[in-house]
Amino acid sequence: MAKLYKDLSVGESLITALEQAIDYEKGKIVKGVKKDKISVAPLPHYKGKKVKEIRNKLGLTQSTFAHIIGVSIKTVEAWESGRNEPQGPAQRMLFLLERDDNLLKKYKLVSNA
Repeated sequence: MAKLYKDLSVGESLITALEQAIDYEKGKIVKGVKKDKISVAPLPHYKGKKVKEIRNKLGLTQSTFAHIIGVSIKTVEAWESGRNEPQGPAQRMLFLLERDDNLLKKYKLVSNA
């Protein structure tokens, strides 16, 4: 029977914890470890025409759109002209903006001053 951590020395508790981590990594059930399986939607790919469509639907200039997404105006121009495509976090942000017209106001990313 395994001892409780409070009954072990620091060294013993570290060894026990590492052994449990190895067991867990090998797929063994480790008492007290909860495992949740999640799946993440793949990143969407946006071409220039779609980026411009999203921006126009939101009624934003390239400059404002760039500031919201956190990229330069030149980057937005390159996306919209088809010279480059959004990557990583920009893809996810475009995905969210495409699906929720109220996202910018909801999170106070823009306001009418």
